[in-house]
Amino acid sequence: MTEGTGAEMTTGFDEPVTEPTSDDDVYALDRKTVAAILYAVDVDDRDKLIELMEPLHAADIADLLEQINAYDRARLIRLYDKEFDGDILSELDEAVREEVINVLRPDVLADAVRDMESDDVVDLLEDLEEPQKEAILDVLEDSERVAAEQALSYPENSAGRLMQREVVMAPEHWMVGQAIDFMRANDDLPEQFYHVVLVDPRLKPVAQVTLGKLMATRRDVPLHDIAEEEFHTIPVDQDEEDVAYAFNQYHLISAPVVDGDGRLVGVITIDDAMVVLDEEYEEDMLRLAGVSDESSLSDSVAATSKRRLPWLAVNLCTSICASLVISQFEAAIDQLVALAILMPIVASMGGNAGTQSLTVAVRALATRDLTGSNVARVIRRELLVGVLNGLCFAIVLGTVGMMWFDSPMLGVVIGSALVVNMVIAGFAGTVVPVVLDRLGVDPALASGTFVTTTTDVMGFFIFLGLASVILL
Repeated sequence: MTEGTGAEMTTGFDEPVTEPTSDDDVYALDRKTVAAILYAVDVDDRDKLIELMEPLHAADIADLLEQINAYDRARLIRLYDKEFDGDILSELDEAVREEVINVLRPDVLADAVRDMESDDVVDLLEDLEEPQKEAILDVLEDSERVAAEQALSYPENSAGRLMQREVVMAPEHWMVGQAIDFMRANDDLPEQFYHVVLVDPRLKPVAQVTLGKLMATRRDVPLHDIAEEEFHTIPVDQDEEDVAYAFNQYHLISAPVVDGDGRLVGVITIDDAMVVLDEEYEEDMLRLAGVSDESSLSDSVAATSKRRLPWLAVNLCTSICASLVISQFEAAIDQLVALAILMPIVASMGGNAGTQSLTVAVRALATRDLTGSNVARVIRRELLVGVLNGLCFAIVLGTVGMMWFDSPMLGVVIGSALVVNMVIAGFAGTVVPVVLDRLGVDPALASGTFVTTTTDVMGFFIFLGLASVILL
């Protein structure tokens, strides 16, 4: 280790690889490391490639594969060959994962899949086309194949798809010593687990014990005496959004999954729940921007264009509606050109205010903080915020309009229009997502279009209408 701005490590090439030290990119792949890896691929040096890839986490290797182009990606995978493991597959973006599977040799793919946890195998299978799905199912052991097919029979985005089948369970009457001896003698324990689930003779979970409590307790103590006070089970058909909410709300680390008869069929762990929360957050952000939630940086130009085109078409229609409103005041605009200069400001300020309220409302709906019991209070707050912010900017904009065009009444008109449109924006930004949610429509998907149209149309109408009445 050397003193300076960052640590250096040798790569076997002329230049050292400098580890990033910035807080913003501390976990990012170093560009020189990527260049060294690609150079090893170019010169067909498999030993050097393995040496460079060895220190990298599976998630970092997945990031690397996603960042390089398809040609380099295929060459790297073929050269890396049998070193490719299941953890890398589980970390890959869906679009790239399918491409990687097509490049991997069948025997390498088989070994990689066999190393994966059952929930990762299901996650891999559900995104593949039927021929690829069958190819992977064929390499699994009979018991693993049956478990995967059963998991795929559960509804999409359900707890049954999210859970892993590997569960550590013990009879509820066991002592601590019996549980410890059982785990030490068992070669099939999951690589990572947090609880021992206690079950009754009908295989129904009745409690769970944390590993820390288990290891800190005398051998002669009954397991049920050290079970956690809070105990939650997850129905196998429960939506994964509800599962993630339960983990976040009740601070769960893991929870057993039960079938319709209440029998234990699997377990969901905190890492799986956090993936769902992350995906839901990403989905909401993309949909608020009018972008498909299936979009990724790895998509082709054609696929990206195809997904964005419908939303741009919707935006075109809403823009035409706003233009139709403007056309009704064509005579007023002809008489006072200042109206054409100032009216985009009113619409833009309303649109931004509406987006702020909308973002808060959609997020509150997703976290279930915005409910029927407090929606009236939230709407009232947004209306008052709209009034306050509108008055602040009305003073500024009114003064600018008055001084710019030497017309005090023009300042009054634009200031008044701005206050009204900011109030409308706050109201629409809250009410529209709530109404859509009550109608069963994803508020993140459709709210933006309605709110933007409302603020544009009402902004133009109020400003031009007031100007026609007061100034002309």
